[in-house]
Amino acid sequence: MLITVSKNSAEAFSSLQEALDSIPPEQSSAVTIRIKPGVYAEKITVGQHLPPILLLGEDSHSTILSWPDNAHTLGPDGEPLGTFRSGTLNVFAAGFTAENLTVRNASGPGTGQAVAAFIDADQAVFRRVRLLGDQDTLYTGQGRQYYDNCYIEGDVDYIFGAATALFDRCELHNKRSRGYITAASTPENTRFGYVFLDCRITGGEGVSEVYLGRPWRDFARVAFIRTIMDASVTPEGWHNWGQPGRETTSRYEEFASSGPGANPEARVSWSRQLNAGEAAEYRVLNVLGGWHPEGY
Repeated sequence: MLITVSKNSAEAFSSLQEALDSIPPEQSSAVTIRIKPGVYAEKITVGQHLPPILLLGEDSHSTILSWPDNAHTLGPDGEPLGTFRSGTLNVFAAGFTAENLTVRNASGPGTGQAVAAFIDADQAVFRRVRLLGDQDTLYTGQGRQYYDNCYIEGDVDYIFGAATALFDRCELHNKRSRGYITAASTPENTRFGYVFLDCRITGGEGVSEVYLGRPWRDFARVAFIRTIMDASVTPEGWHNWGQPGRETTSRYEEFASSGPGANPEARVSWSRQLNAGEAAEYRVLNVLGGWHPEGY
């Protein structure tokens, strides 16, 4: 099933949410929604009942999904939305894929938690997607998630949640000093949390003292494998969120980090530098529990 969304065609849906809502309840096979260039100012929900959905933009810089909610925005009930209802794109359907587009929370800096992508689904895939925001840009709720050649920016805890998520050849961009890239809440006894493979960390002009992560929950697990880190990364690397007990339960790991922000000798003592044999375990099939997003 193919659906087209366009700002400039009478033969297409002008709203992505209307396109999603048009999918018949009996539809069980995959649906591709082709999104033509334009700024789609709407809050989008991909419901749990939907079949596998592919949102296919033409270009990540010209196909933009944008909405300005934040945790303090008042909802229809007159109460603040809170972090978990602030998302621009909210995905609950398994087997979801997005390619070649931007998802933006336009709330702006200093407005508090404001999610761009709220992904609470298994086997979610993002390829060549830009995720733009400030605090709490990407929420990874549950399941296995794969991000390939994506650009993700923010300032505080801008990748957070409990999912096992693999970031492959992505750019993480720090927008302000003294922030945090990850805030994992990995469940206890989960083998992999966040894994960054061959990624790159950059910072805006003058940005410094940014931590690779802090543990949102006791058993946070994050690994950076062969990541190029610029000078925005603080030498100690990791923060305990004011919870010293989490230093013994969190699992923060690196292998072959490079660039000005790679400083293994200065990292906190409760993080680990992996050896080559340990790092070899961080392969896509291993991390994602036998599921490969390319289908092999």
